[in-house]
Amino acid sequence: MSRLQQALAALAGRIDTPAPIVLVDVMQDNIDRMQAFAGQHGLHVRPHVKTHKCVEIGRRQLAAGAVGITAGNVGEAEVFAAAGFDDIFLAYPVWPSGTKGARLRRLTESVRLRVGVDNVAAIDALADAMAGEPERLEVVIEVDCGARRSGAPPELAGDLALAAGRRGLVPVGIFTYPGHGSASPDARMRAARDQDAALVTAVRSLTSTGITAQVVSAGSTPTVEFTSSSVITEIRPGEYVFGDLNNTRLGACTDDQVALFVAATVVSDWVPDQVIVDAGTKALSREGSAERGYGGIAGTKAVLTKLNEYHGFLGLPAGEFRPGIGAVLPVVPNHVCPVVINFEELIVTDSTGTSLERWPVDARGFLS
Repeated sequence: MSRLQQALAALAGRIDTPAPIVLVDVMQDNIDRMQAFAGQHGLHVRPHVKTHKCVEIGRRQLAAGAVGITAGNVGEAEVFAAAGFDDIFLAYPVWPSGTKGARLRRLTESVRLRVGVDNVAAIDALADAMAGEPERLEVVIEVDCGARRSGAPPELAGDLALAAGRRGLVPVGIFTYPGHGSASPDARMRAARDQDAALVTAVRSLTSTGITAQVVSAGSTPTVEFTSSSVITEIRPGEYVFGDLNNTRLGACTDDQVALFVAATVVSDWVPDQVIVDAGTKALSREGSAERGYGGIAGTKAVLTKLNEYHGFLGLPAGEFRPGIGAVLPVVPNHVCPVVINFEELIVTDSTGTSLERWPVDARGFLS
């Protein structure tokens, strides 16, 4: 029986399903392991809170040694700032339309705020939004390292930093995201090398303009193990705190390092070689495919082969277990981040299942 199955068995009759269950001892081990890795390599940890959106977990990350947090949008930053977090990097190319300009200004009154930029139009808009006090806002130039997402070419980092400085903003460094490292186990190291090369080029670009890169920020959970460039100063992993099936398939975590699963109950079994559980897309999101599945049952090879909004279709391979009606199963999601935002709270226990706490998902619903 897996650790997740043991914890779930101990919680029998004490929780409703579907529910996200966090094993706090496993999660804390993950936090401490990442912090130790960073310490060994002379790096700061600035965890991305989009994975958990939970103030209590963020506090544990800071207590372990994180220098601050990474947020994905202004709303996330506001929630954590209101909870006392005072060093926040908004690692996203924010366009300060609507209320966002005023909200960014308010944030700079109480926290050290850094915002990602990758184009001159955004630099001008952010400077205008700061209403005569652009020096209160630090900007980090985003460069692309092969993920082909947001991010300027690395050789243009210096030009963008100069443009920010001319507008009175404070350029403090560069960052990138090696998202292509999630393509396969072999892609992890290649993406990390691409990341290193892009950041070295970007640092040279800043230096050539007379600007020192105080911050050289790298991600992500799948690639962090291969972070090796001497120019990198901080890492921004997010999924490491919980782990998920995608990361176990990539080799970025082990089954024993998965700290979050969704408890789901078998509610129907009329179709041969299949049972229905009460966790569908509204609990698990739609991450996955028919071939790969939409989540797996811990301790087995069974995967959810299809999801409706409230139904999870669990295929039962020949010779596999066949859970009965009312059985509660631990579903490990493919991608943990979009699962957490479906719930108002996390059910927190430990590997023995004896403790039981409820932690709010404080930044749930904050998307802008």
